[in-house]
Amino acid sequence: MRNDPPARAPRPYANPYLAGVGLGLVLLGAFVLMGRGLGASGGFASAASGAVAVVAPQSAAASPYFTRYLARGGPARDWLVFELAGVMLGGFLSAALAGRLRREIERGPRLEGRTRLLLAFAGGLAMGGGAVLARGCTSGLGLTGGALLAAGSWLFLGAAFAAALALAPLARRAWR
Repeated sequence: MRNDPPARAPRPYANPYLAGVGLGLVLLGAFVLMGRGLGASGGFASAASGAVAVVAPQSAAASPYFTRYLARGGPARDWLVFELAGVMLGGFLSAALAGRLRREIERGPRLEGRTRLLLAFAGGLAMGGGAVLARGCTSGLGLTGGALLAAGSWLFLGAAFAAALALAPLARRAWR
C-alpha cells in the first residue's frame, strides 16, 4: 500500500464580478500602454504568417494576407503574439495555484472522452470561423470594440449571447 499524500482540494473559481473588473483593468492598461486593445485572432494570424515565411517564403511574400502581418516586422514584433503567450502562461499558473492542474478530460457522465474532444474541436472551429467572418475574435471584437462603443461589436455581443442561450440546453443535457 502506497503512502501518497492526500490530494489538495481545488480552490473555488474566482468571483466572476471581480474577474470582470480585472479584465476591464487589463483592457484599460492595454489601451494606455500599447495604444490598442486586446485580441487573439491577430496574434494567431501573425504567428501563422511567421511560420509560413519560414517554411515557404515565396508563398508568404506572394500572399497579401501574410505580407500584411510580415510588414509589421513578423511575429517577434507583434505584441499580440506575446499577449497570447501570456494568456497561456497565466492560465497554466492560475490552474496550478488553484490546485486545478490535472491531466484529465472534463466531461459529463453521458459523454465519452473522445466525443468530448471532438465537440471541443468542433466548437473551436466554429469560433475560429466566426472570428474570420466577423473580422475579429470575442476578445478583440467583443471586449475592445464594445469598450469603444462600436455598433458592430455590440451587435456581435448580442448575437453571441443569443446563440449561447439557444445552445445552453443542449450543453446542459450533455453534462447531466
